[in-house]
Amino acid sequence: MAILGRPNVGKSTLFNRIIRKREAIVDDAPGVTRDRKYAPADWAGVEFELVDTGGYVPNSDDIFEAAIRRQAKYAIEEARLVVFLVDATTAVTPLDEEIAGLLRHSGVDVILAVNKVDNEAREIDLGEFYRLGLGQPFPISAISGRSIGDFLDAVISFLPKSKLAEDSAEREIHLAVLGKPNVGKSSYVNAILGQDKLIVTNVPGTTRDSIDTKFRYKGKDIILIDTAGLRKRSKVKEAVEYFSTVRSMDALRRCDVSIILLDATEGITDQDKKIVSDAVEEGKGVVLGINKWDLIEKDTDTARRFEQKVREGLREMAFVPIMFISAKTKQRVFQLIEVATSVNSERQRQIQTAELNSFLEASLSKNHPPAYGSKYVKINYVTQTKICPPVFTFFTNEPRGIKRNYRNYLENQLRRSFGFMGVPIRLHFRKKN
Repeated sequence: MAILGRPNVGKSTLFNRIIRKREAIVDDAPGVTRDRKYAPADWAGVEFELVDTGGYVPNSDDIFEAAIRRQAKYAIEEARLVVFLVDATTAVTPLDEEIAGLLRHSGVDVILAVNKVDNEAREIDLGEFYRLGLGQPFPISAISGRSIGDFLDAVISFLPKSKLAEDSAEREIHLAVLGKPNVGKSSYVNAILGQDKLIVTNVPGTTRDSIDTKFRYKGKDIILIDTAGLRKRSKVKEAVEYFSTVRSMDALRRCDVSIILLDATEGITDQDKKIVSDAVEEGKGVVLGINKWDLIEKDTDTARRFEQKVREGLREMAFVPIMFISAKTKQRVFQLIEVATSVNSERQRQIQTAELNSFLEASLSKNHPPAYGSKYVKINYVTQTKICPPVFTFFTNEPRGIKRNYRNYLENQLRRSFGFMGVPIRLHFRKKN
């Protein structure tokens, strides 16, 4: 089900009301929602997917409004039902009439909802909305929730009855596409999906919200999350841009693996390092995609030299896989997805305690921890206590004696023995009773 309407009629507020979360960004400025935003919703036991669209502006030459117009048309093509939202406080406008004409000829089922009807007095003006030719208008107030229940009863009458899919989310892999503004995140997602699913322009900051898109690849159900570009906090000034950054960080927290794109023409920057560091701090899988590789003049050693510079910038994060891609030419875009799904599998690995203690014995024989003062430091055994990300707990007579350099040694030996490509791992040291 898609929500469609001209700018600033309350589409995102209605979207948030139906899904009972603050997912879509709401702001008084028209045009805040640009891309379509998807979210699961349910009412009276019926599950459906809800789509929030950008404000529809027919025949505009503005770069964003023209792109929003294309997004609205995509939403109509995909939707089983369109909710056409209008504003009771402004009555019928020429834009409403143009959109209504488009919907009447689309062949899709349409429910006409009149928003901002906050009291019975405003219902008197409903009569004029019949001239849009879309049947009975439903008076609602998205911000207060007035008559939303009756409205949703009408909505589900158009939808097939189905039980909630309780287990489907467990089988899905959530991949978040992250990076600075204008590194090609939406272009990458479009290359994967094979259509202009998301708005792509050459203006930094086009994607203001995080967009979830489901697709299936080689038998795996994947949720691909395209996010707003992450800027340095000192450069985040507008309220909308602030909330976009919040949404991007939220996308990072709820993903399994982060696909972090870098611009090959710029090399690795401090902001790129910060995004990778945030992903590692959150315990997420990490894959680096060096995008725009088609723009780089190459010889036989170019990729190796470039990777070496990136590795030097990442220092202690050598476990992160790096791939050179081009969203424009689709070079290795699917290989990047395959690497990300492999990283997701690594993130869920559980190593048996017997294997871990064989690893520990070999590691100690090569390099024993130094003494702590006059005290001999002994590590008795190790076990894995968690996955996603993997956590390993070492039991020792003196946890304070395990310094950072020795922690790094044990982590390197763990990775050498068991892999964990692209996965941050945690080492905890506890005193043996």
